[in-house]
Amino acid sequence: MLTVSGLTKKFGGFTAVNGISFELARGEILGLIGPNGSGKSTTFNVIAGLYAPTAGSVKLDGREIGGRSPNEICKLGLARTFQIPRPFRKLSILENATLAAYYGSSEPLSRAQAQEHALEALDLIGLPKDPAARVDGLGAAGLKKLEMARALATRPKVLLADESLGGLDEAEMEQAAQMLKRIRDEKGVTIIWVEHIMGVLMKVIDRCLVLDHGELIAQGKPHEVTHDPRVVEVYLGTDAHAVQQQTKALAEGSGGQRA
Repeated sequence: MLTVSGLTKKFGGFTAVNGISFELARGEILGLIGPNGSGKSTTFNVIAGLYAPTAGSVKLDGREIGGRSPNEICKLGLARTFQIPRPFRKLSILENATLAAYYGSSEPLSRAQAQEHALEALDLIGLPKDPAARVDGLGAAGLKKLEMARALATRPKVLLADESLGGLDEAEMEQAAQMLKRIRDEKGVTIIWVEHIMGVLMKVIDRCLVLDHGELIAQGKPHEVTHDPRVVEVYLGTDAHAVQQQTKALAEGSGGQRA
């Protein structure tokens, strides 16, 4: 679905992302982890078109998208969420999702068609479809859901989910993680998920990439990555044993194969 080759992004003399390469398989949930400042958000921003790459290539279904604008990339089938939701607060929940569908779809839509796409997204995410339901009534979990619904209303082939668990309690985190899995299973959307909450992330992802100082230092199945000495050193630290035990149990529970 997505091929990233030698991706580099520099800001003046600072190299935020340095020559990373990876592939995203159709139907996969790929985790992207690393310490603060490792280049995760910059990688997302380059793939989604917020920044143009300094060097390298980003291809979606074989088509080069590196350097295209965010709206062009969205219309080609790649949508993203943002860590901090910023909905249109004077619009209803349904209007927010409808607006995303109308302007983000790969083909021209009527208002009625855009609203149909929005209703489907809200139903999948579990948000109210009542036209009178307001954004102001949503808490942290609801705003995260609305951010996801707006992205899904564009009917993407690939979804970039940026820290969907931030600000949520434990139960809400579990619900959000299972929601991402349901989006993949029911809608066939391929997902890259940036997240700091390792315990929840590892339950859902098929494969994991680890960045440090803008470089890709490890990739593989969750139980493989968490035992990588460099990942333990730069990221897991004292949490390494607990995370390793969890990923081992997950791998054994699925017979070494993830769905």
